Amino acid sequence: MPKPAYAAKRSEETAIPGQRSYLTRGTGAYRRASLALFLSGFSTFSLLYCVQPLLPIFSQEFSVSPAESSLSLSLSTGFLALAILCAAAVSEGLGRRSLMSISLLGAALLTIATAFAPNWHLLLVIRALQGFVLGGVPAVAMAYLAEEIDPRGLGASMGLYVGGTAFGGMSGRVLTGIFAEYLEWRPALFLIGAIGLAAALGFIALLPPSKNFVRRPGFDPSFHARAWFGHLANPALPFIFAIAFLAMGSFVTIYNYAGFRLVAPPYSLNQTELGLIFTVYLFGIGAASIGGLIGDRIGHFSVLLFGLALTAAGSALTLSAALPSIILGIIVLTAGFFMSHSIASGLVGRLAHGTKGHASSLYMLAYYVGSSLMGSAGGWFFAIDGWPAVVAFTLVLLTLAFISACAAQRLARKKT
Repeated sequence: MPKPAYAAKRSEETAIPGQRSYLTRGTGAYRRASLALFLSGFSTFSLLYCVQPLLPIFSQEFSVSPAESSLSLSLSTGFLALAILCAAAVSEGLGRRSLMSISLLGAALLTIATAFAPNWHLLLVIRALQGFVLGGVPAVAMAYLAEEIDPRGLGASMGLYVGGTAFGGMSGRVLTGIFAEYLEWRPALFLIGAIGLAAALGFIALLPPSKNFVRRPGFDPSFHARAWFGHLANPALPFIFAIAFLAMGSFVTIYNYAGFRLVAPPYSLNQTELGLIFTVYLFGIGAASIGGLIGDRIGHFSVLLFGLALTAAGSALTLSAALPSIILGIIVLTAGFFMSHSIASGLVGRLAHGTKGHASSLYMLAYYVGSSLMGSAGGWFFAIDGWPAVVAFTLVLLTLAFISACAAQRLARKKT
């Protein structure tokens, strides 16, 4: 029935500036919003990264190089990055809830379509379109949280959302690997798309209408340009955006090419075994939530710096030739990355002054451009000198991210 959607849209359009009614812990609306945003993160990242364990299969079946096979992921994240800027503008008129709902439904259907792609080039086109459609979720979800959740608990709620993205990233990779082992890759993608569709419907049913969102009818390019440039003029925020670019680039690089290393001798893992390695995302879920809670208590920049150092330590650990040490390194890397990401994404909402959706869109733009560009660039290093070159590349990125975090901390303190 159209009535609930109409009522939700009307509520978003009639929010009154200056009147704030936050969602607080312990209420039914808070629990529904938390579960809905968890589902949105789960669906987005399971659909986006479900092809990652299939990269070696794509390379063999379509006769493409590892770097070329990574385009099935990099094109999605690249177009998602471009779409995020558009999504921030569109959501100002359409509403956060409506845009996220459309995006989740469209992305799930496109994943199902990917299962029927007859050739490599059409598969890439569908994946690129899927990334563009998904752009309506990440930045808008962060903006929804920043607007609707009580600021005193924003770190915890952001950690829960990021935990949902971690769970989705894990589920998409693990389930796809298992399905591909027993059903081949096309049925695997079909099933992942069906799961994403169910999550999208759950999101639509659960998410409360926005109470603090003020609709801006029409499209005013100058307003959006001023908002974006205003955030770039904020001394600390560009360094937070740099962290998103560098940390995500290093994280995706490790995950993109670890599969090529582990399916080859001496490890020779099958698709199920490779997929099960991605269960280490569970550590990311816990680290994201714990990092947000600790950051609310002892200081967000301290936790951010610790998380980046942990990510670098995990990357270095994967240099070991022993499989248990490699898996331990991936665990440490995953925990450190999601801790850093939950803190950095929360800092965007704290440091931005107004138009938080635009600030979030810039953060997510940097995040996914880093995933797309650095994730593909890692393939060049892998081709040149194998895994040691990949790790060296990621450690350079993480060193730059650590320096950016120190700079952001200093500038944020000066401002306050």
